[in-house]
Amino acid sequence: MATDVTDQNTTVTGLVSGIIDDTQRLFKQQAELLKADIKKDIKEAKDAGVSMMAAGALLGSGGLLLLFMLVYLLHEVVKLPLWGSFGIVGGVLALAGGIAFYRGRQKLETLNPLPENSAQALQENLQWKTNPK
Repeated sequence: MATDVTDQNTTVTGLVSGIIDDTQRLFKQQAELLKADIKKDIKEAKDAGVSMMAAGALLGSGGLLLLFMLVYLLHEVVKLPLWGSFGIVGGVLALAGGIAFYRGRQKLETLNPLPENSAQALQENLQWKTNPK
């Protein structure tokens, strides 16, 4: 009879120990998954950023030349003074830039940089560990 109780305690202890080990392993795996997700997102953002910077430089140079063309076109065709042509083109650009800035700020406020699935799974496991009901 004493042997049965000892075997049951060892079995229960082994089960609890196994559950704790599994829980720790699960947390480590989820932390590694979250870390890998973040690294992947950073690499993708870096690649996209390099492409966007190159595109921005080329578009900016081309756009600048087209704006000078527009200024001189207004000066020649509409017979505006050169400073007036620069003022009109500059004002339109400032207005468009302000609108673009406002829209970009609105989008940035709704940005969530964390990987949602990994973070949610980790949060659920933390809740389970702290409150295992």
